[in-house]
Amino acid sequence: MTRLIQPELLDTLPPDHPDAMRSRRDLRRVNAWMGNHRVMARVLRDRFPVAPKRIAEIGAGDGHFLLRVAEITGWRNVDAILVDLQKNISAETIDAFARLGWRAQPVVADVFDWNDPADVIVANLFLHHFDDQRLRTLLERIARHSEQLEQFVAVEPHRFAFPPICGQLLRFIGCNAVTRHDATVSVGAGFIRQEISSLWPDKERWKWIERRAGIFSHLFVAQKKR
Repeated sequence: MTRLIQPELLDTLPPDHPDAMRSRRDLRRVNAWMGNHRVMARVLRDRFPVAPKRIAEIGAGDGHFLLRVAEITGWRNVDAILVDLQKNISAETIDAFARLGWRAQPVVADVFDWNDPADVIVANLFLHHFDDQRLRTLLERIARHSEQLEQFVAVEPHRFAFPPICGQLLRFIGCNAVTRHDATVSVGAGFIRQEISSLWPDKERWKWIERRAGIFSHLFVAQKKR
């Protein structure tokens, strides 16, 4: 059951295309269904009894995932750096962060070029877009991102033997054809066992955890040794 990387429709559509807008709304329901925001919030709170100053999300999309994480943690006075290739963050989302005491800063950039400092970098349903060679390069950049960085957390799809079944299940929660197609592709490109850990470059300064998280998700956590 080898990883199969294929293009996702949402990545090819303009941000303001009706199908893309609908699919981004669908992804909020998919994340809620998978429980990814709860998994992420739990990992962050385990590492940080007190809120970190700067959390960056790579592949942030419309920013709603990190917003849900912010709601669950209850933290305040946090800078949220939302990195994505496209400008998808609405003024309403930035205002919602502000009401929680977070300062949201959208950044339109390629993650391979981005290097703003952060205490934590997170990713949700993002790493599976890259083949092993590109993913290794990305993880190398993250591992040496800055001395300030303490933790990297990624929640990804768990890879199943029959990806189309997972895509079709999304019919039952009203997801559109773009979301169903991309879900099938995502599951086929997802992870099992220690596939991300095997690509992590720095074995001396970092420790990591990699495991299945619930039925549909796969968790990778890298923490700088203290």
